[in-house]
Formats: sequence, structure tokens, C-alpha cells
Amino acid sequence: MGPIPLQAVEFSHSPLLTFVVGLLVVVALLVWLDFPAFIGLVIAGFTVGLVNAVFVPDFTSTMAATEVAGAFGDNMAGIGIPILMAAVIGKAMLESGAAQRVVRGFQNVLGESNSDIALLGSSSVLAIPVFFDSVFYLMAPLARSMRARVGRDYTLFIVTVGTGAAAAHVFVPPTPGPLAVAAEVGSDLGMTILIGIITAIPAVLIAGLGYGRWINARLDIPLRDTMSTTTEELEAVAERPTSELPGILESLAPIIVAVALIGSATAVDTFQQWFPVLATLEPIVGFLGDKNVALMFAAVVASISFYRHDDLMQSEWSDELTEALKSGGNIAAITAAGGAFGALLAASGIGDYIAGSLQEVGIPLLVTAWLIAAVVRIAQGSATAAMLTAAGIMAPLVGQLSVHPAYLVMVIGAGGNICSWYNDSGFWLVKEIGGLTQEETLKTWTVLTTLIAVSGLVTTLVFSSVFPFA
Repeated sequence: MGPIPLQAVEFSHSPLLTFVVGLLVVVALLVWLDFPAFIGLVIAGFTVGLVNAVFVPDFTSTMAATEVAGAFGDNMAGIGIPILMAAVIGKAMLESGAAQRVVRGFQNVLGESNSDIALLGSSSVLAIPVFFDSVFYLMAPLARSMRARVGRDYTLFIVTVGTGAAAAHVFVPPTPGPLAVAAEVGSDLGMTILIGIITAIPAVLIAGLGYGRWINARLDIPLRDTMSTTTEELEAVAERPTSELPGILESLAPIIVAVALIGSATAVDTFQQWFPVLATLEPIVGFLGDKNVALMFAAVVASISFYRHDDLMQSEWSDELTEALKSGGNIAAITAAGGAFGALLAASGIGDYIAGSLQEVGIPLLVTAWLIAAVVRIAQGSATAAMLTAAGIMAPLVGQLSVHPAYLVMVIGAGGNICSWYNDSGFWLVKEIGGLTQEETLKTWTVLTTLIAVSGLVTTLVFSSVFPFA
């Protein structure tokens, strides 16, 4: 029998085959064989690349190797410095007692029984001007210190921190995802922010407090060594009297610096259309507000506080920070490998394939948009890519909507947040920085992202039927 014509191979190939192969490989390596996460994800990426080389036009076997390396490098360029700086911030805030001081401040205001509400509110507000990953870098040490302080409920604390950051990330501009979708579908910013807040509130209450408290009663996640800080060190800091801890302003300084710098860039970018004079500040805040630069400054502030409040020689202090960087390097490598695996799945065309298949389904436009974003997200991992894919498809159909386009932004954001799993770099970030197992991450992070997606859809459908604002 002669060779099969290339056209026949292309015609018969469904990108779903690539997705299934990738899914089987990553589950086999990471779950059944318990490979180290970085090695398993890289092998899965190579495997998906080889499948692409067989079926995807102009994708060669050489590209199967180089594209994995390139995608890994691209992901590392985006998260390498922030994760390394976050490791330093976390180490410094935890061991200097700064994180513990912030936790006690929360408890003094709200009471120990409302610790989860304090973390949920803080992460939700921080995530409006700041990227999700930056918020999690800053809030994870507080969740760990809260657990060391109260001796329980780490599952609840990690869920509330993740929920607040994730919900704002997909619903409330000027966070980049909903901001870009709003621009694509022509929704004005003010209405999008208002409806985004309305949509986010039920999501954080259901996923953060509702599910968080439910799963906390059934899953006790222990406090493990991570980010180069041991459980014993955390517990020792938790026993210190408040008088031996940094002051509240000094303790909050790394968070204030990071949020102020990143938030200034977001504010200038958002409001300069109404206040043109702000454009003169753009070169300055564009540099200082870059998350690499902002987190570097925050790390310096945290490190100085660490040196002031720990009885360490300068060489010992330097060694401690180096250990934090080593830990951060491992986390960055795993996170970037997860992103590379997702990028190779995307290269198979799975996103366009799914979006095209769902576009003609005879269901309401808002539900169609949610489905497109959700299925693309599950298939290729990136929430932002899923949101932009759905926005590009739905933008020409905005004229058919009987409600305000901001509702379309909400359902796209909700769908794009669903079911974060192995092909999402955010999954690995939460797992590694939070000190969770894969199973614990699936039961907490993956479920809460799905609850946010479903509650966001339901809230939007209900609210848009009552207040269409058309």
C-alpha cells in the first residue's frame, strides 16, 4: 500500500486526538508513575509536539523539541523573576515575623473566627489592580502564617486566598483579561467594572466561604515545608510576642510597595484617556509598575526587614535569601513547564477546533460564549487565551445581544476560569507555593475555579434578565 496523502491525514485528524494523548501521558506520568512534576510535564510537552508533527501541517519533529523549549522560555520570561522575588518576599515576611504581624492585625480587627473573611477580602481587593500570580505570591505567606497562628484551617485559608484572586482576575477590570475582552466586544469600562463587581461577589462567597468551609471540614491540609521555610520555623514565629515582631506598617511594606507600583501603572493606563496629563507619567510608571521591577523592590524591602528583625550575621542573612532563590527556581521551572505543555496543546489547533464546533450550536449567545471559553480553557490551559478566543468569535455577534455587552464580558471571563488543571501554569503555582499535593490542589484550586465559572454564569444570566441595561 502506498503512502497516505498528506491531505487525507490532515482531513482525518481531529485536534481532540492530540488533547487525549496529552491528557493520558500527563496523568500516567504525574499520577500513576509519580514522576517529578517538571520532568513529567516536559515529557508530556514533547509527546504532544510529536503528535503535532504527524498531523499538523508545517509542524516538524524538530519543532516538537524546539517549541517545547521555546514555550518554556516564554513562560519563564513571564514568571521567572516574579517567582524568585516572591520566594524572597515569602521567606523574609515569614521568618522576620512580618506575615505573623499582619495576621494578628487582621485578627485584632475582625476576630480569629473571621480569619477567612480577612484573607478573602484582602486577596479580592488586591487582585483588581494586580495580576493573579502577584496576589498569590503576596497572600500565600499570610495564609501560611494564619495556619501557624491558629493551628488549623489551612485548607480554608488557601481556598479563600485563591478564590479572591481568581474571581477578580476574570471579572473586574482593570485586570488585563476582562479589560481586553471588554475592548474586543465594545463594552464601556465603567459598566463593565460595576457588573464585574456584582458578578464577583456571589462567586467569592460561594467558592471562597461556602466551598472553602465545606472542604475544610473534610480535608485537613497540613502545613508543609515550602519556599525554603520549615513548619518548625513558622510555628516558632507564631509563638513570639507581638512586641518582638515588626510594626504593622513595616510588616505591610512589601505588599504596599508591590501594589502601589503595579497599581500606579494600571491607573495611568486606564485613566489617561480622561486625564491626558497622566500620559507624561507613563514611561516612569511603566517601568516601576512592571511586575518584575515592582516585586524586586518589594523583595528588597522585605529582605531589609528580615535582616533587622532576625539575629543573623550578614553572611547568614545572605545564605537564607539564597536558599529562598533556590526554592523559587524549582517552583518557576515547574510552573513554566506546565505552561509549555499547555502551549503545545494550543499549537495543535484545539482552541480553534472547539470554538468552531461550538459556534453554530443553537443556544443563547451568553451561554454559547461561556461554553466556548470554558472548553478552550480546559483544552489548552490558559484562561487569558480562552477569554480572548471567545471574545474574538463573539464580537461580531454583539449586535444580536438583547442585554449590555458587559454581560458578555462576564460569561466569557467565567468560562475562561473553569477547571484549572495540569496544563495551566496557575495550577502548578498554587500547588508549589501553597505546599499542596496534586490531589489537594485538584480538590481545592481546581474545584474553586470551576465554582467561580458556574456561579459567574448563573449570576450573569439572572442579573441580565432582570436588569438588561440594553
